Amino acid sequence: MPEALRVLVVEDEPVTAEAHAAYVGRVDGFDVAGIAHAGHEAIRMLRDAREGRIAPIDLILLDVNLPDTTGIELCRSLRAAGIEIDVIAVTAVRDAAVVRSAVSLGIVQYLIKPFGFAAFAEKLNAYRDYHARVGTAAVTDQQEVDASFAALRTSSGGDLPKGLTRETLDRVRIAVREAPSGAVSATELAAALDLSRVTARRYLEHLADRGVVERASRYGTPGRPEVEYRRR
Repeated sequence: MPEALRVLVVEDEPVTAEAHAAYVGRVDGFDVAGIAHAGHEAIRMLRDAREGRIAPIDLILLDVNLPDTTGIELCRSLRAAGIEIDVIAVTAVRDAAVVRSAVSLGIVQYLIKPFGFAAFAEKLNAYRDYHARVGTAAVTDQQEVDASFAALRTSSGGDLPKGLTRETLDRVRIAVREAPSGAVSATELAAALDLSRVTARRYLEHLADRGVVERASRYGTPGRPEVEYRRR
């Protein structure tokens, strides 16, 4: 099993910071690396991680409004210092200029407060899939590039097809990712998650359409080949 991704929570409000850290602990594949309540604390921890004084940090959950700087300026400082790290902005700021700045600095996700755990988990699950794709293999062609970026594109609950829920979708993603062979059929998923085969297939088809999993034919069983869904 791959090592958990270590997350630094950067948030000035102590109660909110603890809540976000608790959320991180609930998402499979992530651990809390620490909490920073100001920009200078975050930079110190990231430098310590880069120089080996503390364990590596893979991702920052970054509030845009901090007591000593802004999240945007903090990102600029990190890039200028040569600290390459992925960032998810977690903020109540909805200003279009801030969003454009976030995109220009390579912030990979933008999560607007207030939000519930399901929305939070969706962003982290998408990031984990993206990280797995770009961190373990060389990009070989356009399809690989498209699939890597597709892993970051998540649906809000309102964008899901009728009858699908975000919570079940997260369970399906985890089931596919943790399948011993790396692939499941609709029949296998239905049995594992106590769903009907038709429902299981709808979730798998949704993930396939989003580029999160890919369809393949499974041979070796009597009758027509079965469709399996394999993590990318």
